[in-house]
Amino acid sequence: MYSQQVRRRAFFIRSAAVVLLFAAGTLQAAEPAASGAASDGFATTPLPDAKPVPDIQVLPLPYDQASFEHLGRELTRYHFGAALRRPFWYPIMGPAGRSLTRMNMPGDPGRSLTQAAQPLEPSKPEDPLGHSHQTSVWISHKDVNGVDFWRDGGPIAGQIVHQTSREGLQYEDGLRAASLLTLNHWNDPQGKTLMLERRRATVAPDEGGAWWMTIDLQFESPPGSEVTFGKTPFGPIGVRMAKTIGVTDGGGRILNSAGQRGEAEALRKPARWLDYSGPITNQHTAGITLMDHPANPNHPAPFHVRDNGWMGICLTLDGPVTIAPDKPLRLRYGLWIHPDVPDTQKLDQRWQTFASSELTPMKEVPRKK
Repeated sequence: MYSQQVRRRAFFIRSAAVVLLFAAGTLQAAEPAASGAASDGFATTPLPDAKPVPDIQVLPLPYDQASFEHLGRELTRYHFGAALRRPFWYPIMGPAGRSLTRMNMPGDPGRSLTQAAQPLEPSKPEDPLGHSHQTSVWISHKDVNGVDFWRDGGPIAGQIVHQTSREGLQYEDGLRAASLLTLNHWNDPQGKTLMLERRRATVAPDEGGAWWMTIDLQFESPPGSEVTFGKTPFGPIGVRMAKTIGVTDGGGRILNSAGQRGEAEALRKPARWLDYSGPITNQHTAGITLMDHPANPNHPAPFHVRDNGWMGICLTLDGPVTIAPDKPLRLRYGLWIHPDVPDTQKLDQRWQTFASSELTPMKEVPRKK
């Protein structure tokens, strides 16, 4: 009995000693950190010339992609591979950590094809079998000199090709925003360039987990020729919402700046902005507000919106637009990605912020030699 008590007492003494040693080691490890040494025991080296690290970065990735990140969290990714019919942005991350957009229309995942020619009545285009052209957030148009850049294949389907040359390509990080400037060629089925497009996407965080994506476009005709956007409700910007946000599939809400709700009221009606919001998880709602800038030539523009979950802005719903040589067409569109289902007052306030932004030149900034 006595020996057992001695062994127990010795065990407790050893355990207490281990605890004291561990505590002492923790205090010793903490002290160097306060005096300029790293917590792992290695001394740190000061960097007197260190520059601030940008909060917002756009990072080149493999497989022809670029990631826009805020403090290491990806907000969206730009896809621009040569095999694509057009570049696009996916995902569009909401505050709940899920994409607020998707690829393709629910229930109709087939490849969309053109007919042999543009429809006789541009205001009533044929409905495609398949909606593969609806790629999250994208730029395209159904009729450019008779070529269809909206669909993914067929006799008159064109391709928007990202240019990989150094001219017109620029990545910019920043403390408040990051941007990517690119140059695209709009090519007909034979590979002839019908139009040049300079595109800049700028991403910036906003309050409450919301964020902005501003898309600047400049369309230019090739030297010595004109280019015409034909009359159509399709183009130049489209957004395919997540299935759960759509009115039909998820019970979401469509609201525009005129107070019109749903497809029946808002389809092809002029507005400053249109908001599409709905459930993204069982506990969270979120949405995207698509905005038309007052400097655009047909502001307030008609919005094309459907209860099945897509929205876009129409440039040529009422008639064609022709771009003459040396007279480029400049456009700006905004996407405000937000939590919850905001009311009209809040959305008007955010549009005012967007509308007050100045249009900046679309040419690249000269690089330092």
